[in-house]
Amino acid sequence: MRRIRYDRPAGPLFLEETPVPEPGPGELLVRCEAIGVTLPVVRKVTEAAQPIALGGEIAGEVVAVGEGVTRWTPGDRVTGLCFGHGYADFALLQDAMASPVPDTASAVDAVALVRSGLVAYGALDAARPEPGETALVTAAASGVGQLAVQLARIRGAARVTGAVSDPAKAGFVRALGADEVVVYGDDRWGEPADYALDAVGGELLTPTLAALAPGGRLVAYSSGGGTVQAYDLLVGAKSVIGFQMARIARGRPALYEQWRAELWRLFTDGSLKPAVHGEFALTDAGKAHEVIENRANLGKVILIP
Repeated sequence: MRRIRYDRPAGPLFLEETPVPEPGPGELLVRCEAIGVTLPVVRKVTEAAQPIALGGEIAGEVVAVGEGVTRWTPGDRVTGLCFGHGYADFALLQDAMASPVPDTASAVDAVALVRSGLVAYGALDAARPEPGETALVTAAASGVGQLAVQLARIRGAARVTGAVSDPAKAGFVRALGADEVVVYGDDRWGEPADYALDAVGGELLTPTLAALAPGGRLVAYSSGGGTVQAYDLLVGAKSVIGFQMARIARGRPALYEQWRAELWRLFTDGSLKPAVHGEFALTDAGKAHEVIENRANLGKVILIP
C-alpha cells in the first residue's frame, strides 16, 4: 500500500510503499476514503524533534478486525482519530475511537464533521453558554472554527464575532453565520464578548482576553501555547478554561457519544454544514500541509487516497 511519511524534522513529505498492516487486539483495519489534515499534526512535522507518524482523522470501510473487536465487522463504514500512520491507503483505528458513518453521509462529510465538530462542541460546552450571550471565535475559518461559529449560533448566541488572519476570509465566515469579522492585529475586536473560543493561542491570547466583557470566559483549546497575565484576569473578573478532547474521549465516553450523536443530528437536519476547503490526492499531502501552514484554508483540508 501507499503511505506518506518524512524522515527528518521539517523535511519534505514523500510517498513510500509498505505492507498493509495487520490489526492487533482492539484494532480495526480501515481502507481510507478520506483523511483530515489537522493543525496539530502540521505543527509537529515542523516543530517536533523527531519525525512522527502522520495520524489524524480518517473515514472509510472496515476490511478486518483484531482480536476482541465485537462492535464492527468487515464492510462497516467508520470514522475516528488514528494515532498511528493515517496518511495511507489503509490505517489502523482503535475500536474505542471508531464511530459509525450514516448511510446518508460520505467519508468526506464524516472527516469534516466528527472530530472537528467534537472539538468545537466540547470547547463551546466548556464555555457554558447561556442563550442571548455573545461569542468570539478565533481561527473562525478553520476546520474547527467554522463549526464553532455555527454551533455558537445554534446554542443561542445573540451575536457571533469571528476572528481571522486575513480579511479575505471575512465573506466565508459571515456566510457561516457570524455577525462581525475581525482580523488579528486590529486595534479593536468589536463589542466585548461574553465568551471566546480560542484555537490559536500564543500571542493571540492577550487580545482575545481583552475582547471579553467583564466576567467573560476564554476557552483555550489550541496547541499553540501562550501566557496569560493574572492581572488581566483580576481587573475584569475574567477566567480562562482549558479544554482537551482526549480527556473527554477517555474519561467520559458517554458524554463523548452524546456529543457525537448530536453532531450527526444537526448535520442530518441541515442545521450544521461543515465546509471543505479542498480535497487533495494522497501524493499532494505536502501541498495540503502548505495550505494549513499559510493559514489559507476556508474549512477542512482533506486527503483522498
